Amino acid sequence: MKIIASVLSIFRPVRFLVVAFTCALILLSNTFPAFAIDSYQSDTTEGTTQLLDIQRKTDEAAKEPPAGLRKVQKESNEGLNEVQGAADIDKQKRPENSQGSTSVEENVKNFLGKVTGN
Repeated sequence: MKIIASVLSIFRPVRFLVVAFTCALILLSNTFPAFAIDSYQSDTTEGTTQLLDIQRKTDEAAKEPPAGLRKVQKESNEGLNEVQGAADIDKQKRPENSQGSTSVEENVKNFLGKVTGN
């Protein structure tokens, strides 16, 4: 029993450091999302035009009988899929536009190489 008490008394300063580190981590994790405010601020009318077009297509589709296979294939071939069409196609990641990007594994290797000095 005395051994446990002596071990616990040794960890008393470490316990303070663990609590201080935890409090700092909580404080920083709650503070950093506020930095997202400085990121790109979209225009309020930016998405409205696309949504109105989608709403128009939805209303037209609701008034008509179900679309045939040829019509669905034609609309699907115009973009990513039938619903989205080509909306924001330049912002989406695809194999064609991401050849120069690095994988997570490569990023980790680069980071570890910098840390270890290799």
